[in-house]
Amino acid sequence: AAALGVDAEIVETPFPDRIPALVSGRADVGVASTSDTLERAKTIGFSIPYFAFNNVVLTREDTGIESYEDLAGKNLGSVAGVFEAIALEEDFDTWEGGSFRTLQSQADVFLALNQGQIDATVVTGTVAAATVNSGNFDGFVIKGEAPYLVDYVGLIALRQEYGLLNYLSLFAHQQVRTGRYEELFEKWVGGGAEAPDLTVPGTYY
Repeated sequence: AAALGVDAEIVETPFPDRIPALVSGRADVGVASTSDTLERAKTIGFSIPYFAFNNVVLTREDTGIESYEDLAGKNLGSVAGVFEAIALEEDFDTWEGGSFRTLQSQADVFLALNQGQIDATVVTGTVAAATVNSGNFDGFVIKGEAPYLVDYVGLIALRQEYGLLNYLSLFAHQQVRTGRYEELFEKWVGGGAEAPDLTVPGTYY
């Protein structure tokens, strides 16, 4: 908003409402961890990636889960419609036993995990680290990475807003070129980790 010279109005939405908020005109730009899938691109437009997520297993100390493979036969949950939920449910369908629940928000997932309604979930590494470090949930632990593709996310706007989408891509590009991307990563994630690479070897945008 500062770069555009406008006042920001934050429109908070649950994950399933990100795209409807744009299409209905309630929001102009989505900064919403939205995976750049081809299916979503039929409805909305994407900038180049502004972040890239890996995914990890978040569970409780008492579940006996030590890795992603241990999720087979367990009761699992995730936020409806997000990248990690889709990937987790695909694997769950090949396993025997257990249950899979979709919930409306990440807060609902964490509450279900805390109350023992589910044994584990898969979330982005940044969310998992922030949740464990928050101290709000005793016994939450990270138990290894999920074997998913890197989840590249873009800023989103209406497909026909070519000028705005080009601007958003240039904005994301300049955050990396100026060092602001690394600065923000260290501020909000930190922990000695390196800001993830936003490029795919052998390709270009």
